[in-house]
Amino acid sequence: MNFNLEELKKDHKTSYFALEYERLLGEEKKVLDMVEQDASLRDLADEEIQNIKFQKEAIERQLEEIMKADAEEEEFPNEVILEVRAGAGGDEASLFGIELVEMYERYSDNRGWNSKHLDEYTLEIKGKDVYKLLRFETGVHRVQRIPATEKNGRIHTSTASVAILPIRKKSKIEINPSDLDMEYSRSGGAGGQNVNKVETAVRLIHKPTGIDVRSTSERSQLGNREKAMSILVSKLQMLQDEEEAKKYSGDRKAQIGTADRSEKIRTYNFPQDRVTDHRIKQSWSNIPGIMSGNLDKIIDAMQAGVVGDAEED
Repeated sequence: MNFNLEELKKDHKTSYFALEYERLLGEEKKVLDMVEQDASLRDLADEEIQNIKFQKEAIERQLEEIMKADAEEEEFPNEVILEVRAGAGGDEASLFGIELVEMYERYSDNRGWNSKHLDEYTLEIKGKDVYKLLRFETGVHRVQRIPATEKNGRIHTSTASVAILPIRKKSKIEINPSDLDMEYSRSGGAGGQNVNKVETAVRLIHKPTGIDVRSTSERSQLGNREKAMSILVSKLQMLQDEEEAKKYSGDRKAQIGTADRSEKIRTYNFPQDRVTDHRIKQSWSNIPGIMSGNLDKIIDAMQAGVVGDAEED
């Protein structure tokens, strides 16, 4: 097994094993050199070499496990930004968007994940398998119900779009500082005097794409700048991935989309107490429970990817 020991020594998770492996390689070389100088020591040396080999193999297994876990976390990071944007439907769409954020926040609590609001429509979620489980929530969600303000009892249709942005530790995206406009302001709200009186909030504008990112959740300007930059990198990576996909699929839509009614992935039909996912053609009842964060059946079905025969709403 060939390892780049110099790189492994830089990582706190592997540095001890890399240093120990390097020490064993040195011991192994000393024993082999000793045999070259005195052949009568071969039997003793063979026993020592075998002992070193067992220790090396144990370290190799440890390193392989760590590197495998790192590779899996890179593909399915344990941190995401969940963004919701109101689409068609005016105030009802905005209300539905807020309800979706609350639904995912409760689901996160149910799974023991850590979630916090970056703003009214954005959550930062951290926890084991968070991206692996939430990645299929990306797309336009449609709601059919009678709004509280509707006097004639008519069913309205509104939409909100969800984007799941994985926050990866490594990214190939490089941002030219000259492509950024950076603004600072007071965060406001809870957080103490420092947050309210000092310009800790950060807004980044990526001029080539027009992507606008704001972070107010951290207590320092540096913290918010790092948070905003990680979100921007994730959005640019998503944009790049979509451009790549378009080369192979002309009809692939952007993740956040236009939030148009026709661009739906899931419908929440309140009068019929039914949620339908149009990609796998499966439906579930108990909308109050689902909106309370009981998403396990839906998430599990999306992971399985088995297509059912539910009728379109």
